[in-house]
Amino acid sequence: MAKVELKKPVVEEISERIKDAQAVVLVDHRGLTVAQDTELRKKLRAEGVSYKVYKNTMMNFAFQGTDFEQLKDLLNGPSAMAVSESDPAAPARVLYEFAKTAKALEIKGGVIEGKFYDAQAMTEIAAIPSKEVLLSKLLGSMQSPITNFARVIKQIAEKNGEGAPAAEEAPATEEAPAETAEAPAAE
Repeated sequence: MAKVELKKPVVEEISERIKDAQAVVLVDHRGLTVAQDTELRKKLRAEGVSYKVYKNTMMNFAFQGTDFEQLKDLLNGPSAMAVSESDPAAPARVLYEFAKTAKALEIKGGVIEGKFYDAQAMTEIAAIPSKEVLLSKLLGSMQSPITNFARVIKQIAEKNGEGAPAAEEAPATEEAPAETAEAPAAE
């Protein structure tokens, strides 16, 4: 078999992985221990991110003609590719958090929703919370005014409920004698 025939399935595999990808992030994984690499893969899988090490030339061929062609300048030295089809910020978030403890892991850069980001920009993207966290914050902020309104209405109802009979009786007894007392004085 010729070398080209051996490389073609790998290029097709990479092309298939990035076909529906919202984000592709490249990292330099040199220096990671086997335990660290296993832990990283586990964390990425939990977020729905696939992670695999490929040869740079294979990735370069697969990236040609796609939005990810912008990554070709980062394809030097050992490279691993993290791909997400659902959450665009997930690879950056997981890799950045992991790189805090594993200093050997270096984020090279990535393409998120068709736009290239360098290593520094990837750290800013990593600060974006997950979709679930953002949705829960949105629902919390929408629910808060409703809850506060309900609390105020309840307090008003309780205040009127407790004070209403006393307020109605007291003015009625006070007003009646006052009116009768004023009426003879006016005549």
